[in-house]
Amino acid sequence: MSYDFVNELRWRGMIHDIMPDTEELLNKETVTGYIGFDPTADSLHIGSLVQIILLMHLQRSGHRPVALVGGATGMIGDPSGKSSERNLLTQEILDKNIKGVKNVISRFIDFESGDESTRAVLVNNYDWMKEFSLIDFARDIGKHITVNYMMAKDSVKKRFTGEVDGMSFTEFTYQLFQGYDFLHLYETMGCKLQIGGSDQWGNITTGTELIRRKAGGKAYALTTPLVTKADGTKFGKTESGNIWLDADKTSVYQFYQFWFNATDADAENWIKIFTFLDKETCEQLIEEHNQDAGRRSLQKRLAEEVTVMVHGKEAYETAVEASQILFSKTVTPEQWNKFDKATLLEIFEGVPQVEVDRKVVANGIDLVQFFAETTGFLKSNSEVRRALKENSLSINKNKITEERAINEDDIIAGDLMLLQRGKRNKFLVILK
Repeated sequence: MSYDFVNELRWRGMIHDIMPDTEELLNKETVTGYIGFDPTADSLHIGSLVQIILLMHLQRSGHRPVALVGGATGMIGDPSGKSSERNLLTQEILDKNIKGVKNVISRFIDFESGDESTRAVLVNNYDWMKEFSLIDFARDIGKHITVNYMMAKDSVKKRFTGEVDGMSFTEFTYQLFQGYDFLHLYETMGCKLQIGGSDQWGNITTGTELIRRKAGGKAYALTTPLVTKADGTKFGKTESGNIWLDADKTSVYQFYQFWFNATDADAENWIKIFTFLDKETCEQLIEEHNQDAGRRSLQKRLAEEVTVMVHGKEAYETAVEASQILFSKTVTPEQWNKFDKATLLEIFEGVPQVEVDRKVVANGIDLVQFFAETTGFLKSNSEVRRALKENSLSINKNKITEERAINEDDIIAGDLMLLQRGKRNKFLVILK
């Protein structure tokens, strides 16, 4: 598949800054372009998904993507967008993080197809920085970039306003290290383009300047807007933390729910950024959604596209089935048995809950007593009986029509029971 890379990003709203002549270069020749990922954790969260998708667009448009994992720069920490010094990582943690980040990127980028001129590459800048002495770096690289030039960068300038603690020499050198990465890739792979978020513009242009001054060459830059939420809150975070691209850190169910619960404004923006649906399809989805927003068709399609891309079709279908449990009128034992305790606890996150001694259920207990005295779900025995007459009580989504004993047949996932009165009043019992 091949298409105009810049035009594709432009209609998707994914261009913030672009250096002059970059578009002409990409339309004229096959370009090697790179994006850097600093290993600050042993995985990547959805904030990094934009950059991964950019590499995917670059590959799909016929160009050569290079994914750089910052084994060297990760030892320093990028000051861009930070108001305080980063904590330095130990080598052990850094090695673990590098491995994790490489594993994530390899799920999205094809590093096998194509000839040498077009095949995607995964590199670690520690490989070329580890033998560089401080004296050699200062002589060969530092002499080409002035302190005045470095001080003018926003990532540096903001740290010298007097409002924060300033910047150490370690972080001050970060833009030189990143600039050298660009120079090294330019000289060894013919890499002419660096892509990143808008907060990386200063670091990227340091690289283009270093290539001009030291190698006498011309390099190019493109940045994307930082993704935000319409309400101004930080993208990619929920009350429970980051949304990760690994299922062992963020379950597929939670991942799906993040996209499904997007606001209308966010969904309109994100369907263009985080999917590969074409312009006509996106516009049609938005128009259909605007005609009947209550169906949440845009959010459903967004959640489907991103979840399938990150976790696969089967995992997506399981997440959809899990999400439907909350809203289904009835759920069969076979449906409950598809989910383990951990998944069900995620599904019922926010539902009031209580722990009950398992022996109470094992010995058999009267339903009225269980709903009232044992669990405290309903206030009194009379309220339970009244609810029974109204036909509004259920256990695990199954209606209770008469008084009976509660027993182990009412347990799901080994330790759980979902009590309910009406549609909205839910209560989770956890057996210990």
